[in-house]
Amino acid sequence: PFVSKAKGLPLAKIASRVMAGEQLSKFSLKEKTKNMYAVKEAVFPFNKFPQSDVLLGPEMKSTGEVMGFDKDFGIAYSKSQISAYNSLPTKGLAFISLKNSHKDEGIDLAKELIKLNFTLCATKGTAEYIRKFGMKCKIINKVSSGRPHIVDVLDSKKIALVINTGGGNSEHRLNDAIALRRATLKNKVPYCTNMSTAMACLQGIKSLKTKKLEVNSLQDI
Repeated sequence: PFVSKAKGLPLAKIASRVMAGEQLSKFSLKEKTKNMYAVKEAVFPFNKFPQSDVLLGPEMKSTGEVMGFDKDFGIAYSKSQISAYNSLPTKGLAFISLKNSHKDEGIDLAKELIKLNFTLCATKGTAEYIRKFGMKCKIINKVSSGRPHIVDVLDSKKIALVINTGGGNSEHRLNDAIALRRATLKNKVPYCTNMSTAMACLQGIKSLKTKKLEVNSLQDI
């Protein structure tokens, strides 16, 4: 259904008729939605289960899906998040915690966040790395490092965006990660768990600040 809507083609209908013996060349396969971006987002009922872990695994957890559609990727991504009740912020305090292999990419991420009028805070290792490049970044404790820690700051409604690719196999690292994920869920803070999502999120925020968000029906495209 998603690809059919994104391409403007009744793919299931065409496939069933081809399986019944008709020639594919008989059908018009010209795309009706060229130069458009379609972003699919799953909808999860985590707010119904506040003690659940938002980390995804092989089991099915979503209860539906939405699609953001636009000529601009950032707006299409933003629409998908709005539709999934996960609207992107356009300013505020952004919390960053990155695994070592992501810290070089994280510098570009931090620079973009500052350009977009965000202030930065991070766990100690990430904050110290960001500071090496001349950017201001406040250090926030992990839960295992003592209070006040990141969950306290989230509960005080001071954080607008969380980007966390860290983690680990030790018990305290796993517990830190679970506590962070649950706190973002409880406080309805947008949360990125990998660099590709974080970069898409920044594109969405940038587009929201510079472009007009318009609503169109698929039939009008």
